[in-house]
Amino acid sequence: MNRVFFIFLFGLFMNSSFAQDKVILDLQVQGNKKLKSSFVKKLSKAEAGTVLDSTLLDEDIKRLKRLPAVAHAYYQVFFSHDNNYNVFYNIEENFTIIPAINIYTTNDDEFAYRLGLYEFNALGQNIAFGGFYQKDIFSSYGVNFRAPFLFNRELGLAINHQDLNTQEPVFFDNTTSDYKYRNKSFEVLALYQPNFKNRFEFGVNYFLEEYNYLRGATNPSVPQELSVKKLLYKGIYEFNNLDYNYQYVSGFKSMLNLQYVTSTSDDLPEFVIGWNDFHYYKRVGDKGNWASRLRVGFSSNDDTPFAPFSVDNNVNLRGVGNTIDRGTGAVVINTEYRHTVYEKSWFVLQGNAFIDAGSWRNPGGELSDFTNSNNIRVFPGLGLRFIHKRIFNAIFRIDYGFGITSGEPQGLVFGIGQYF
Repeated sequence: MNRVFFIFLFGLFMNSSFAQDKVILDLQVQGNKKLKSSFVKKLSKAEAGTVLDSTLLDEDIKRLKRLPAVAHAYYQVFFSHDNNYNVFYNIEENFTIIPAINIYTTNDDEFAYRLGLYEFNALGQNIAFGGFYQKDIFSSYGVNFRAPFLFNRELGLAINHQDLNTQEPVFFDNTTSDYKYRNKSFEVLALYQPNFKNRFEFGVNYFLEEYNYLRGATNPSVPQELSVKKLLYKGIYEFNNLDYNYQYVSGFKSMLNLQYVTSTSDDLPEFVIGWNDFHYYKRVGDKGNWASRLRVGFSSNDDTPFAPFSVDNNVNLRGVGNTIDRGTGAVVINTEYRHTVYEKSWFVLQGNAFIDAGSWRNPGGELSDFTNSNNIRVFPGLGLRFIHKRIFNAIFRIDYGFGITSGEPQGLVFGIGQYF
């Protein structure tokens, strides 16, 4: 009887021992130089004393790979003693002081450019700070500060200021005129990320908007000078389940942007605007990547020549030209296949074939405008990407798009970073 009881107790003890959870004894960060280890630990869900959970470790690594400072990351787990394990997060860092160069032509086919310099890992804390100067017939500048984890893993802050001056076409009565457009703004945003996949931004933007007539058609009902102070309330929600492996991306992301704009003038009335960008990325074999973006947007449907959604080279349709039309609604699809043609330890040459297509609702128009052949534009094309794998967003892109709908133009588009 005693022998049976002893065997029972021994079995019970062994079962309880094996059932004990594995515990993280220590979490170490290695390979990082500029990025602070303390910041990585602040951002990570795994920590010393918690249960060893591979799902949690995978989530931490995905989060780290999204940081501008991180080119690649992975973890290692080593047995220590009893049920205790040491975990190492291995970091391959990006160079994060990045010049920004964008070269294009203006609506008058003049040379235009934007030059900037940004630090995306200030103080080793994933803080982005920098600014730009733009020459697009007129001079413009901007300064940006963004610290998504300034206070803790969930709460951050962004502050932006810009003074943009451009020449913009205004469309009315089947005619066009050119205006000097100015937008001088100050913006403050609260950044909130409750968990790995979800992120929110809330804030206010105070700005001065001006239009001054330069040349072209006129109409007594269309003012030639406007100077309006506005207040913009902004809310952004992002669901992000993307996974990065150097130049390759897989997964789904959705970003909803809602804005309410007040106004002090009936010529530029208050309005509501919102749009959602849906992104889908899929790996194709070892060297391919299929990427798609769908944008659906609507604003207050005022019959105004200053409608907020534009048809533009650098925003939605590669090859279409700079701000060739405006609308109060937009449906745009961009899809492309990216293929790695050549790859060394730090350099990647990537080719892509794309189709950009979209349609717009005319100011004051109907939903049927989206199916009107005059509003539908389709631009297929080809492009190249020159990628540095150890410098954040060091992707120089060249795309050539040509319109296949009636009377459409064609042209080159240059830029930094993937188009979407």
